[in-house]
Amino acid sequence: MPEISRSTHIPLILAPAGNKATFLAALAAGADAIYCGLKRFSARSEAKNFTIDELVPLTHLAHDQGKKVYVAFNSILKPGDIDPAGKLLDMLQKYVKPDGLIIQDMSLIELSRQTGFSGELHLSTLANVSFSDALRLVKKDFNDRVVVPRELNVDEIKALAKACPKGLGLEVFIHGALCYGVSGRCYWSSYLGGKSGLRGRCVQPCRRIYEQNNSKERFFSCMDLHLDVLVKALLPVPQVRAWKIEGRKKGAHYVYHTVKAYSMLRDLEKEPQKKAEIKKTAMEYLSYALGRTGTHYNFLPQRLYNPIEVKGQSSSGLFIGRTKGPKHKAYLVPREALLSGDVIRIGYEDEPWHKLYRIGRRVPKKGRMYLEYHPQKAPINDTPVFLTDRREASLDEMIGGLEKTLKEIPTVSVSPSSFSANLPKRLKKKSDVFELNVHRDLRNISSKEHLGLWMNNEKKHSYSHMSLGKTWWWLPPMIWPESEKNVKENIESLLKSGAKYFVANASWQIGLFKANKDLNIWAGPFCNTVNALAIKLLAEIGYKGVIISPELGKADYMILPEQSILPLGIVLSGNWPLCVSRTLADDFKTGTVFNSPKGEQGWVKKYGTDFWVYPNWKLDIRSKKKELIKAGYRMFVNIIEPTPSGVKMKERQGLWNWDIGLK
Repeated sequence: MPEISRSTHIPLILAPAGNKATFLAALAAGADAIYCGLKRFSARSEAKNFTIDELVPLTHLAHDQGKKVYVAFNSILKPGDIDPAGKLLDMLQKYVKPDGLIIQDMSLIELSRQTGFSGELHLSTLANVSFSDALRLVKKDFNDRVVVPRELNVDEIKALAKACPKGLGLEVFIHGALCYGVSGRCYWSSYLGGKSGLRGRCVQPCRRIYEQNNSKERFFSCMDLHLDVLVKALLPVPQVRAWKIEGRKKGAHYVYHTVKAYSMLRDLEKEPQKKAEIKKTAMEYLSYALGRTGTHYNFLPQRLYNPIEVKGQSSSGLFIGRTKGPKHKAYLVPREALLSGDVIRIGYEDEPWHKLYRIGRRVPKKGRMYLEYHPQKAPINDTPVFLTDRREASLDEMIGGLEKTLKEIPTVSVSPSSFSANLPKRLKKKSDVFELNVHRDLRNISSKEHLGLWMNNEKKHSYSHMSLGKTWWWLPPMIWPESEKNVKENIESLLKSGAKYFVANASWQIGLFKANKDLNIWAGPFCNTVNALAIKLLAEIGYKGVIISPELGKADYMILPEQSILPLGIVLSGNWPLCVSRTLADDFKTGTVFNSPKGEQGWVKKYGTDFWVYPNWKLDIRSKKKELIKAGYRMFVNIIEPTPSGVKMKERQGLWNWDIGLK
């Protein structure tokens, strides 16, 4: 593929905005595009986010400056969310007219059609488009851009770029937080308390201290991704349309400094005689952006970095000192001057004295600032303190100027939408009810059971002494470019041997199969399907059934069969992972129990190239089977994982969100 000249390919610098100040800071820094979320249906619900009324003038201002605005609509939508989401989308189209939506849930593709949304559709990294053959199918469904996983290295990104159909672009994260679990493959927060990361409500249990073999460390807490000067490797790739900076919960200071830095690094060739000076300035901006410690992670395949530094700090911000003195008179001697309006973070999120503290008046460098705390909650001596946000006078002045311009934009009267979604006709024909036991290998399998077997994504399978025509083959929830060839060869070999039943665990994995009416391919539980419109889209691209996400609560489970155009299955019991990851801390042992601060236990097992993190209790809604059959479910899945020696499974209720509902 010929490379487009540098002069004709300039990727957008895409900035985050969680409130008005950060939106304006992005404009002040010269961002080419801004992404932000609404108060609902955003995968960063802890950011302040925007109402339609707030977003109208901001988008108008951005468009006047030739900048693009994308709205992150990247939450999964429960059945009751469809109409409210459609109304918001209708109002966005009428009043805001953003340049595009960032979506995770496939129902947004259908809602965009029904509301006549005219902007682009960008598939979020939560949608798990991680291999080349998925891209053709993605483009067929009118998506315009794919946000690729953070775990990909530059060679894998180039491989995806080479496979991009005409009109489809890629978006690459270049800076910001790294999750331990692969995006869209983390259920940790939901499994422990119902607050789903797929709904933007993650409480970050991965950032906590865990214990293994008497060692207490932050085994699952990642540093931030900092590509800094390495971004030059993306410049020759024309399909990479945007460089994305993560951080919708961050402040204006962070947004301004990261946007300025990456704009400089992108445009180095404009002033070749000053490259060294500009690069140095850009790196200074990044070092002062108040994020976490940074890593290049896997970006350079020949120089891999483990993103987990177990003894490193888990909080964002610039380290500025440690608390001193007794608890009743704790104080800070900052390494640098603190300005009025600065925000400091005292301690870590999982410590009882953790606190955000806004500075009321200037504190000189090496001055003494006493901390206001209740004596019983005061920090212990030597607690680390971080500067997390700052509003310099110069940045305030720039934001203030833009606010004045904003006030000059005519107000628009926003009326509620009357939109009502058109749901598909429900499936009337009922198939037989059966249970499917899904195994990792062929040991201890009864010949009488309906058999499911996980496909190996690294080596070819041995098919002796088993009935291929009746086995349900389960694809892994992640297919990376390095394993795509092996997966395709396994599928081809299985098809030649008579296999007919498959479960895909990312919506786009059906793109690995050629059209064949004799195949019975179901969307698996890792597709995170939770509503009727998403099921309709899955039917359109060839699925014959859907195993619903196990995250839902009873009320939502009971609704779906009445609305579904396809037969439905559900995970009835088994070992469900807290998350699936592509990395592991250097000193962490797989197959060995670890303990959480609250007494939970778990283990990590490597399958293929990925690490699966399991709790030591099972998902178990077997007592609800009669209700589910009556509601209309037909396939009941039991996931059977081998338990490592030394791990004792706990007898505890495994209803997950059945009673409390998905938050």
